[in-house]
Amino acid sequence: MGSQVSLLHTLSISIATIVLFILISLVDDDHGCMHLSQVHCLKSDTRFTCTHYVPMHKMFVCEITEMSNATHIHASCLHFKESKSNQKDMDFNHSGHLSLRTVNWQSEQNRRSILASLVKGVYVMESDRQHHRQACQALAPVWWKSFNFHLSNVLTDDKDSSIFGAVYQLKPNPNNFYPIGAPRYVIAFRGTMLSKYNIIQDGKLDLKILTNKLHNTGRFEKAMQAVQNMVDEKGACNIWLAGHSLGAAIAMLSGKTMAKEGIVLESYLYNPPFIAAPITNIKSKKVKRVIFGARTFSLNDEKEKQQSKDLFTTLSLWVPNLFLNPSDPICSGYIRHFDKRETIESSGLEGIERFETQNSSEWLLSNDYFGNDYCSEELHLIPSARVTTSRTPIQQAHNLSQWFTNYSVSEPKVYSYE
Repeated sequence: MGSQVSLLHTLSISIATIVLFILISLVDDDHGCMHLSQVHCLKSDTRFTCTHYVPMHKMFVCEITEMSNATHIHASCLHFKESKSNQKDMDFNHSGHLSLRTVNWQSEQNRRSILASLVKGVYVMESDRQHHRQACQALAPVWWKSFNFHLSNVLTDDKDSSIFGAVYQLKPNPNNFYPIGAPRYVIAFRGTMLSKYNIIQDGKLDLKILTNKLHNTGRFEKAMQAVQNMVDEKGACNIWLAGHSLGAAIAMLSGKTMAKEGIVLESYLYNPPFIAAPITNIKSKKVKRVIFGARTFSLNDEKEKQQSKDLFTTLSLWVPNLFLNPSDPICSGYIRHFDKRETIESSGLEGIERFETQNSSEWLLSNDYFGNDYCSEELHLIPSARVTTSRTPIQQAHNLSQWFTNYSVSEPKVYSYE
């Protein structure tokens, strides 16, 4: 009985994580206020305003109630009004890293700030499209021109025609040389945007992340094709990837897919989703042994075990840059994951404890139980990473803007698979 309760407790954590992911994805730094049916919700640093609002904790209850009673969120239920604060958030002269006058591509801090700004440029391009800002009224170009990039290509979603990605090309110096340590091209992806133009499609993609089916979506396929084409044409050493939130998941899956082929791409992933409850949340050692035994039995073929190990070793050569905030429930799982693995590996533990660092309770809902078509390997399982953390307040924990400056940002720490 105790084992069953413990297992149910773990599954409930997974469900709670899913709900929280949806809510925070809908309300982050580039999104703000949503009018859902008769409920008005407001975020303090919102881009959008409503005539009425309820406190943040009540907003969660309202959203959960509405979403639990409907399979789809209809655009007719959503009402938005762009505010002046929205334009300020999009305006580089107000929100950008203006102090970065001289760019040093060999600086970790400069690279982090510039790549975050290029991702922001994708958000602003989509906002420009929605509000018909063109030519001199467009707010997006300064986000990449400030760092000597020009826009090479735009990626649009076939479902809602929204701009979700961009390919930027760095201009060479006047003498036709590129700065040391700089990329030639950056492929950047935005995250979820809360507007009547984006909420349905972006929300569906967020759910695909939760069910580990992002790889089966048209947006990812289009992103992956763009990455593959650029690598084929320009060479892997010249291509960098970047993304925030949902966009970080797309960039991570793209980078991971290329890494499986032995192609390593420099990657900058801001607040990437980590949607899994570690099996360490199961308190019962008996249940842990059952899970470990079942998983081991499913890999009882020595050839399959070796293939799994070889894949993990191949992926370990890819060391993406992860930018995480411990107060952000969407991405903070990575911090616990790598810290736990480091502790276990340094102590020489094996068996169940080591297994916990490479797997999550998500596998209980994966192909071992529901067939191979349910989901592929977990998106968040990566062997190596260079982790940078930020200590901004919880209200800004998922904001892309926290990575523009060096305020409360740590030095990177490298986790390598051995």
